[in-house]
This record gives sequence, structure tokens and C-alpha cells, in this order.
Amino acid sequence: MATREAPTVLLALAGAVARSPFAKARPEAPLPTDRITSGPRRIERGHLAAYARICGFRHDEGALPLTYPHVLGFSSALRLMARRDFPLPPLGLVHTWITVRRHASLTARDRPEITVYARELSPHRRGTEVTMVTEARLAGRLVWESASGYLARHTRPAGAPTPGPVQPPPPLPETAETAEWRLPADLGRRYGAVSGDRNPIHLHPLTARAFGFPRTVAHGMWTFARCLAERDPAGELPYARADFSAPVLLPGVVSHSADDTGRFQLRSGDRVHLTGVTGESGEYGETSARSS
Repeated sequence: MATREAPTVLLALAGAVARSPFAKARPEAPLPTDRITSGPRRIERGHLAAYARICGFRHDEGALPLTYPHVLGFSSALRLMARRDFPLPPLGLVHTWITVRRHASLTARDRPEITVYARELSPHRRGTEVTMVTEARLAGRLVWESASGYLARHTRPAGAPTPGPVQPPPPLPETAETAEWRLPADLGRRYGAVSGDRNPIHLHPLTARAFGFPRTVAHGMWTFARCLAERDPAGELPYARADFSAPVLLPGVVSHSADDTGRFQLRSGDRVHLTGVTGESGEYGETSARSS
């Protein structure tokens, strides 16, 4: 998150915290139809370098890391989710899946226009999921886009249709491509300072426990970005998708595995945290973890 956006994000967070004791999921309520657009946005080199460093990307004057424009849109997404008419409470939302596509080159020298909007609500066996979309344009041309699922956990109304559980993907075999990462307890706070995502589940064990987690949880976007950086440090991949199947608790030790088809996983032992794939834009179609 660029420094100049810090007051905006803090105000949105303060509003979300103020109404959180009274906010309940309203799965039948309509989503806001507004689209929040900002820009053209100047890429702040210091912020980009800090993001690249914590995620493991190599920062230079080439293409922006595939996940970076998502961070540029985060404050707008938070403002939208913190509105009183948004049907899900923003605090405690869990990132469940993401797809990202780069349609054209986007570098640190460009000044993209960033647009964020909510696309749909979907039933989930643990509650309700919202799909949030972020788009980047240069001179009106779409050059990058992401779609993400965020889950509000709640009891489904009696009689409401609920998707059943899905079979978890089998672990990728450990090969020479397997890397072990030791994640520190303060990773959530450090990534939150860069990304602007200060969801309480990422900041402290006490606030994480208030939302049902035994310890602090790593950001899904950090795990996704770190996996992509392991595969492509220059950040030049055109397309990636990930499903988040289990939280990564901090501190912890996880293993990243990948194969030559573009698939990758993050796991600890037999517990799979993230499954993803990279490739050409649209090559693998769309899936999500909506029923996981």
C-alpha cells in the first residue's frame, strides 16, 4: 500500500471495526453496484521494492510482479467491503481462491488506472463467499485483472442449498523442486504493513483466536505471491490461479512443491494449504474453492 493511501485504509478499517459487533452476514442482500476507480496511479519505487523483498520477487525495471496490482487495489476493495450496505462483515473474511491474468506489459514506469468492484455472492458450505474483481487499465485498455473469493463463515439458513465438500487435491511428490520455508511469527504484521491488509487474523494470536484460529494466520496473498516468486522471481508469468484449502499458521514450517506442468502446492506434512497452476492466460480455465 502506498504511503499516501494509509489514512484511507485506516479510516476504512476503523469503520469496519466500529460496526463489526453489529454486522452479520446477509447472504440474500444485493451487492453494491458501484465501481471504485483510482488513478492514473504512480508506482512508488520504495513500496514496490518492499513488496518484492517480502514476497521473494526480483525487483528491477521490468514487468511488475503478477500479484502487485492486486495490492494497488486493496484499499479500494476494503472501502467497498467496509460500507454499511455490503452484505458480509469485512473483519474475519477468509481469502479462498484467486485468479490473475496479465493481458499486456505493466511496468514500474506505467501509471495504471485501478478499478475494483464486487461481482457476485455464492453459497459456501461454511457460509457465504463474495467475488471481488480488480482491474488495471492503461489509456482505457485492460492490461491486468484478478478475481478473488472471500468467505464469511456463518451458519447457513435452514433449508438453504449448500454445496457439499470437495475432495482435497493429492500432494505433489517431493522432488528437487521442493523448497522448505520457515515462516516467522510476525510475518502477518510485516506483510500487512506493505499490503495494507491488516485483517485481525493476520496480526496477533489474540485477535486471530477471536475469529476461531488457534494462532496468527499468514495472508493468502503472501503465500500465493511467494509461490509465484519461487517459480518466477522476475514476476513475468501471464496467468496464475490458486485455491486456498487450509490456513497457514504462524510461526510455522511449510514446503513448496512444483512440477513441469505448471502446478504448485504449499503444504506442511500431508496438510495442503494451497494448490495452484501457472500458464498462458486462460489455458487452464476457471475453478474455485467455493465448496471447499
